[in-house]
Amino acid sequence: MSRVVSLFLPRWPTDRLRRTSGDASPPRDAPLILASRDNRRRVVTALDANAARLGLRAGMAVAKAQALAPDLVIMDADLRGDAEGLDKLALWALQRLSPIVMPDAPDGLVIDTTGADHLHGGEAAMLAALTERFAAAGVEARAAIADTWGAAHAAARFLSRSTLVVPSGGLEPMLRPLPIAALRLDAEMVASLRTLGFERIGDLLDQARAPLTLRFGPQIGRRLDQALGHAAEPIEPFRATAIIEVRRTFPEPIGAAETIARYTAHLVEALCADLEGRGLGARRLDLLFHRVDNTSQAIRVGTAQPVRDVKRLTRLLCDKIEAVDPGFGIEIMDLAAVLAEPLDTRQTVSSLVQAPDPDISGLIDVLANRVGEHRLCRFTPVASDVPERTIASIPPLAPETGATWQGDWPRPPRLLAPPEPIVTMALLPDQPPVWFTWRGVRRRIRRADGPERIRGEWWKRDAELAAIRDYYRVEDDAGERYWLFRSGDGEHPETGSQRWFIHGVFG
Repeated sequence: MSRVVSLFLPRWPTDRLRRTSGDASPPRDAPLILASRDNRRRVVTALDANAARLGLRAGMAVAKAQALAPDLVIMDADLRGDAEGLDKLALWALQRLSPIVMPDAPDGLVIDTTGADHLHGGEAAMLAALTERFAAAGVEARAAIADTWGAAHAAARFLSRSTLVVPSGGLEPMLRPLPIAALRLDAEMVASLRTLGFERIGDLLDQARAPLTLRFGPQIGRRLDQALGHAAEPIEPFRATAIIEVRRTFPEPIGAAETIARYTAHLVEALCADLEGRGLGARRLDLLFHRVDNTSQAIRVGTAQPVRDVKRLTRLLCDKIEAVDPGFGIEIMDLAAVLAEPLDTRQTVSSLVQAPDPDISGLIDVLANRVGEHRLCRFTPVASDVPERTIASIPPLAPETGATWQGDWPRPPRLLAPPEPIVTMALLPDQPPVWFTWRGVRRRIRRADGPERIRGEWWKRDAELAAIRDYYRVEDDAGERYWLFRSGDGEHPETGSQRWFIHGVFG
């Protein structure tokens, strides 16, 4: 079952203008409208949230808008700039979210995320991260995901929620209470249907199709079938001129995995030749399959560093061919380097002069494309007094930061995240515990060393101004060594809760 995201930007023209105008942008609290000429009069084509709260609306005469809001800021609409901005957003989504992205003019994007949501933490997390990214950029956004483009489009625009995940198979209950305008019908047709008493999509679903088709044509039935998934609605993948792409068209549709793999190798060879001529290497490849039923499927692979090796890229793509359903046949294959970076050719150093560094990038690429790039990382030291903040994860092939761990006190190789509470007894505030109970097992302490006092990072967080931890290295009767700490100095409540925790295990 396919899954489609509809991204809705309700204030896209005004949000884009504020973002691109820089210092010349109108004040955030000033009502703003964009106007264009309709025959002899100027009309409102877009407005921000401030103007909408004043009762203004698109299509209103500018003169009337000025009468309602004397302090109104009026600027010329830039339809071409809005369209170009959507194309840039589509390229951004193509490089980061999914191989199949299309601008949904005039105020959104449609993204086929089938099989890609797990790379972003699931559908809900993916939508939340998407809308938060736009909000941070000053662009209002709403997003919905459903089985069809039509259902996702309706949910994003007619349900007042920033994100919505429509479960698979739950299209009709979601669509029924929505207004008929959610079906993307012509405005005149919507007005005619309302005159006849049709207000909700459920009213159309309960009506016989033949009378509607006889009076209004096939558009209503087609839109209903597309929204419910009974009819296909292909998404034309967006391609920018900057993307390097090669294509193969077949006179007869293909479907065998061996045939697909063979032509994949031919496409990779042609793409690498083009990349070599430009001095580039591929970081992300999309292989699109256009089937004879007018639908598309795609596979995506990425690399940890720019690559132009034909065999290596072919292997990465062929490893995912089994996920492709050719249906009744594939008639076109597109291979695109949606993300490419400069690749410097390096002279091979003779092994008699210097031992070459082992190249594990191929292994990293294979693992990343199988389990997800976000699941591969390595750790690097971070300058911090708080133990759990002394480690950060970075990409596997990221350059060395040069940071090292400082301090003379030993640290356990295994830290618990988060520290786990324990039950213990200590004789005095500065004395180590005599025994402690952890995970239901009581352990008597035979040796201990400490305390090592660690203060909170008050320069980062005001709440840690007086925070104190006293750490002890302890050894039990069985010879196991642990790292315990007390939250607080044992006397003053403002320094911590005075509770004990286990933070790490030695050995």
